[in-house]
Amino acid sequence: MDGENYTSITEFILLGLTENQQLQIPLFIFFLITYTITIVGNAGITALIRTSPRLHTPMYFFLSNLSFADLCYSTNITPNMLVNFLSEKKAISVPGCITQLFVYFWMGSMQIFLLAIMAYDRYAAICNPLLYTSIMTKQTCTGLVSGAHTIAVLNAILNTCCTFRLSFCRSNKIMHYYCDVPPLLKLSCSDTSLNEAVLVYVSCSLHLVTIPIIITSYTYIISTILRIPSAEGKKKAFSTCSAHIICVTLFFGTLVFMYLRPSSNYTMDQDQVTSVFYTVMIPMLNPMVYSLRNTEVREAFKKIICSKIIKST
Repeated sequence: MDGENYTSITEFILLGLTENQQLQIPLFIFFLITYTITIVGNAGITALIRTSPRLHTPMYFFLSNLSFADLCYSTNITPNMLVNFLSEKKAISVPGCITQLFVYFWMGSMQIFLLAIMAYDRYAAICNPLLYTSIMTKQTCTGLVSGAHTIAVLNAILNTCCTFRLSFCRSNKIMHYYCDVPPLLKLSCSDTSLNEAVLVYVSCSLHLVTIPIIITSYTYIISTILRIPSAEGKKKAFSTCSAHIICVTLFFGTLVFMYLRPSSNYTMDQDQVTSVFYTVMIPMLNPMVYSLRNTEVREAFKKIICSKIIKST
């Protein structure tokens, strides 16, 4: 880290989503409700998977890890944003900014890898059902998640170190509601060409690994489903991966729009709106999608509720 970062700037000011004072309280209430739903939904999914034996399968093991990543991802950003809605000085310390950026890249990368792993899991389950248990063993599942964490942490270290090697001496006002690379680069008086290259190349590398896995997996899945003779069989097979398809579409669509566009088209207002959907709304929507679209999750939830009622009577 460059010592100049700490002598010239000791904290950053997050200007937030809007400077309109009349919108601060309504936005605070909206995002508080959203964050509460996110906590309840993701913590609930994780607890349900841990306590329900019928959900002790590879698919739900990966889903519990996705819920954990969503929970950490949202908690990394939303509480600080809520505090800033009610504060006159919307400050975050330099160490706090470093931590926020690191967790942002760590958990964001984890979400990318987990969605790809879950696509492969659905491929193994639908296209090779007889070999599924031998393909997706406990050791394999643990190894895939551990490997994803390792690569995600390395990505977070690379992006965070590259960003905070710069000197920030122009201003300490970030045109955003959290510490992100593009608005931080605009504050630097150093050459940021390396940072821009790292951001694009690393993002492209992650996508070049994960998107082909997802596309290839679903090409085989769709081909297999179309060969199922009965309409009921097709419906049942598709229902096991429909929630994942929705989550993949939401996640990658927003991510591509945010990071893989020309810098000349970059605007702060546009990026903030996209970021809200990516950092706040998607972590809330994922458990809702899996709860509403997944019969096994609904049935496991009903069984636990019924058992609680019986015990209390």
